[in-house]
Amino acid sequence: MQLMPLPQQVLKCGNKFLDLSQPHIMGILNVTPDSFSDGGKHNGKEQAIAHAQQMIADGAAVIDVGGESTRPGASAVAVEEEIQRVVPVVAELAKLDVIISIDTSEPEVIKAAVAAGAHIWNDVRALTRPNALQTAAELNIPVVIMHMRGEPTTMNNLDQYEDVTADVIKELQLRIDDALNAGVRAENIMIDPGFGFAKNAQHNLTLLNELHQLNRLGYPILSALSRKRFIGEALNGADAQNRVTGSVAGHLLSVQQGACMVRAHDVKATKDAILVWNAMRQA
Repeated sequence: MQLMPLPQQVLKCGNKFLDLSQPHIMGILNVTPDSFSDGGKHNGKEQAIAHAQQMIADGAAVIDVGGESTRPGASAVAVEEEIQRVVPVVAELAKLDVIISIDTSEPEVIKAAVAAGAHIWNDVRALTRPNALQTAAELNIPVVIMHMRGEPTTMNNLDQYEDVTADVIKELQLRIDDALNAGVRAENIMIDPGFGFAKNAQHNLTLLNELHQLNRLGYPILSALSRKRFIGEALNGADAQNRVTGSVAGHLLSVQQGACMVRAHDVKATKDAILVWNAMRQA
């Protein structure tokens, strides 16, 4: 593992700005009935807003709203249903002082969400859906390009790599090139190595150990490993609710290697770890 500085870049999110030279937390808000860790807990609008407000109070700079589970084997959600889940929550969140990210692959969903006040497109399918590239360019908003192979229903059969880190970098570069060629601005691109997506536990641990290598691509890094199965396996089979400390450790290891944002279920614990890390840096 190699220690890396954070990017000297400011991310423009509508009328808000995020200084990426400091690590930030993206709080997870799943408005779904079937997400792997918290499905069904926040899929009512009032529950969702209350949870978002708590995450903001705990230190989240970004709230990531997702209306479709992308856990292994998850079923697809109709676009209209995804919009109905996401947009009312976004409209309420837009009244708060927070940057709003949308975890979707559907151009129609992100367009409706941006119209309601969202700022960032977090796409686990890396803008591969029809019209996604063109939509990202037209909206001119930050977009997170994540590494995945296949779909949630097929990705576990696609986890063969010669060198997982090198292959992830190569495949991310292809998606970045497609985005740039479609007119997406370089300053709007973030990358995510896709922990848990088409990768087994050993792949994920290797990728975490070598995360610093992704800095070669030259884009800000989001690390999203919160409560993932490989964390549980490293903790001798801990279930999702008992992966908090392991997730915080993984996020801190990510930040030390140059990740300027971590996507977390457990915002306060993650924030506390980052505060200690910042205090150490400034000592």
